[in-house]
Amino acid sequence: QVQLRESGGGAVQAGDSLTLSCEASGGTFSNYAMAWFRQAPGKEQEFLAARDLHTHYADSVKGRFTISRDNAKNTVYLQMNSLKPEDTAVYYCAAQYIGGIIRAAEEYDYWGQGTQVTVSS
Repeated sequence: QVQLRESGGGAVQAGDSLTLSCEASGGTFSNYAMAWFRQAPGKEQEFLAARDLHTHYADSVKGRFTISRDNAKNTVYLQMNSLKPEDTAVYYCAAQYIGGIIRAAEEYDYWGQGTQVTVSS
């Protein structure tokens, strides 16, 4: 059973940068695609970025957010630059065994508990 733990959220101002981390335990990390999603109050869950053998980004964050993973540390990161108030949300990391639809939340079997990011104008 894979367990995920996010960290690095906080309150920032528009234009600031923030890096989130997600540490995984259990399972073989390299066998899993890792992704970041977010959910703002009253909004649907939104795919942001993922890494399997490739890198995937949502159009909404492409060019501002960067996903990376360190298999030796069982950790995936999300570097967020030029943050906007509309980026305010709870950010979740998720894992699926490689082979599923990379952008589909329902394909992910394991989820962290989330970390809050609040961006003020």
